[in-house]
Amino acid sequence: MGKISVETCEIEGLKVITPTVFGDNRGYFMETYNYNDFKEAGIAEVFVQDNQSASKKGVLRGLHFQKEYPQDKLVRVIKGEVYDVAVDLRPGSATFGKWFGVHLSEENKKQFFIPKNFAHGFLVLSDYAEFCYKCTDFYHPDDEGGLAYDDPTIGVEWPIEDGMELIMSEKDTKWNGIEEYKKERNL
Repeated sequence: MGKISVETCEIEGLKVITPTVFGDNRGYFMETYNYNDFKEAGIAEVFVQDNQSASKKGVLRGLHFQKEYPQDKLVRVIKGEVYDVAVDLRPGSATFGKWFGVHLSEENKKQFFIPKNFAHGFLVLSDYAEFCYKCTDFYHPDDEGGLAYDDPTIGVEWPIEDGMELIMSEKDTKWNGIEEYKKERNL
């Protein structure tokens, strides 16, 4: 392996990946994805779609999940900085409803692997950020679900600075909490 280092998290399945960066006076080079290296690290999923978004400071996207077509995701930031969060929604998981967050930035070049059946979201901390992610299933527009970003039962500790205005889509302001999610799914 050697081209990436992989940190496991307190929630099984989540992984933070740091690539090896080769730099000199011209700049740097790194492999952002190599199937063989990721497979050796226990991430053998096949990604079928890449997405990219741009957002300004204070944008909070999420917490999103897919209902019938769950996706594994490999996320990273190529410009700016975000605080990225995953919430375990796997039925029967010992960590169901628990969350984990990580800072992703163009400087640290870290990536975050989020398995199927997690809710996912991020908060933009820099003036501007570009966010990229790979998915293991195609986007199905009618399959999106979500959880309230500020659900006290989950208790995500978003690094919201004093005076930071949150910018959210209308749908992201209307998601229910995890207790409603559990009722809807008879969990």
